[in-house]
Amino acid sequence: MSELHVLRVFTAPSGEHGNPLGVFLDGAEVPEDERQAFARDLGFSETVFVDEMVSGPPLRGACIEIERAEMRIFTPEVELPFAGHPTVGVAWLLREARGEVAVLRPPAGDLHVRYENDLTWIAARPEWSPPFSYPELGSATEVDALDGPLGERWVYTWAWDDEEAGRVRARAFIAEAGITEDEATGSAALTLCAQLERPIQVRQGEGSEIFARPVNDGYVEVGGRVVLDEVRAYPTVESR
Repeated sequence: MSELHVLRVFTAPSGEHGNPLGVFLDGAEVPEDERQAFARDLGFSETVFVDEMVSGPPLRGACIEIERAEMRIFTPEVELPFAGHPTVGVAWLLREARGEVAVLRPPAGDLHVRYENDLTWIAARPEWSPPFSYPELGSATEVDALDGPLGERWVYTWAWDDEEAGRVRARAFIAEAGITEDEATGSAALTLCAQLERPIQVRQGEGSEIFARPVNDGYVEVGGRVVLDEVRAYPTVESR
């Protein structure tokens, strides 16, 4: 049995909505050849396995700062080198359960982590994101009216909700990864922010909220709120 944390990432300020995420903080307990089956069985848009944590000096007395945490990310169908809501979710959960983390390391590369009030931020490079197309529609109402993707396999459809204020309405459809519609897609919001070259606040799915802003050296920060829904024991494949 392994311990599974179920989060919702990029929630509204009230704690509603957000994208469900499964996290195994002791990911090394799950054999590599079982991980895709775990992710498929759970059915979340992503499931994360944290394989190694390197601790740093004490922070705020009893809290231990983590210099680096290595992690891997699986959709129901494929492993991803980087994704937004899993990395934001893991950064938040580590602070709650083990101590603040400075760097996350998925296969794509090192992500710097920052905590700001109720928001958790990670900084990543747009080219690490999955191969989304970014069709812009004429209004938020048109985005709301969509009943599926616009003929492509990784689609992040968006429109300005309030261009002057930087507010965006978006929806994501990811057929190739086994996700009919993604409730909140941090990697796509990050890349859209890079394309627009300005900070944005994205309302995605039924009411999730994502923040993104360009930073230094081609990196973009993406951040949001996270809540923990449950912690439960989860059986290995052999024990089911």
